[in-house]
Amino acid sequence: MAVQLNHTIVHARVNRESADFLAHILGLDVGAEWGPFVALDLSNGVTLDFASIPAESIVMQHYAFLVTEEEFDGVFARIKDAGLTYYADPHGKQPGEINHNDGGRGVYFMDPAGHGMEVITRPYGGGDS
Repeated sequence: MAVQLNHTIVHARVNRESADFLAHILGLDVGAEWGPFVALDLSNGVTLDFASIPAESIVMQHYAFLVTEEEFDGVFARIKDAGLTYYADPHGKQPGEINHNDGGRGVYFMDPAGHGMEVITRPYGGGDS
C-alpha cells in the first residue's frame, strides 16, 4: 500500500487570516472554505486545513516547505516585504539571516498563530552542509 499524507489541520486564531498569510508568503491561492476549515492546497496534493480555535488552546507546531531555488527568491522577498522577523535557525538565535544547509537555502519565520514555519530548497541530508 502506498501511504500518503492527504491533509492536516492547522490550528489558528483566525483560520482565514492564517491561511491568507501563508498563501501570500508561499505564492499560493487559498482554497474554498469547507465547514470550519479554510484550505491551502500544496502542489504535492497535501492540504493544510486551517481551523479557528481559542488562542490559549494553540500549541506551536512546525511546518517545513520544500521549494525550488527560484521559488525561494520569491518567498524570501515576500517575507522581507511583509517586515517579518526571520531566522537562519529554528531557535531564533540567528535573526536576519538565512542558512545554507545541505547546499541549499533555508529560512524560519512565525505565522500569525505562533507556528514555526520553515522554507528550504534542499531536503535534509540532500547535500553538503
